[in-house]
Amino acid sequence: MGSRKKQAAEVRKEARKTVASAQLRNYPTSPRKMRLVADMVRGMDVEKALFLLKHSPKHASIPMEKLLLSAINNWEQKNEGERIEDAGLFVESVQVDSARMLKRIQPAPQGRAHRIRKRSNHVTIVVNARQGAEVAAESNEISE
Repeated sequence: MGSRKKQAAEVRKEARKTVASAQLRNYPTSPRKMRLVADMVRGMDVEKALFLLKHSPKHASIPMEKLLLSAINNWEQKNEGERIEDAGLFVESVQVDSARMLKRIQPAPQGRAHRIRKRSNHVTIVVNARQGAEVAAESNEISE
């Protein structure tokens, strides 16, 4: 392996130490419905996102809340001794991809058949800590 490639790999490895993620695979709801919930929490602070997901009427908010809690727990395991409140955790990215599709047949008039596509999705959520200057600026705004 070349030295530049090795250095780049080391930088990526160091960056991944502070970032935590969680994945939900093959959840049986359409990606479009899940993206509506994902768009609500993308870029938010973790506490606000959890509150929003807990009180959202959307059905997809329940698994998204569990997934966010899992990502927070993964961050805690990677950063032992740090508190979530001090780190200023936020939802860095939420990615919703389509998964397998179950294809079923619905009888239609005159001997025809319509195809029903039962969609499912994969969700990946990444949680990261804000940089020190950003957290200090936010805490000053809140205290004023």
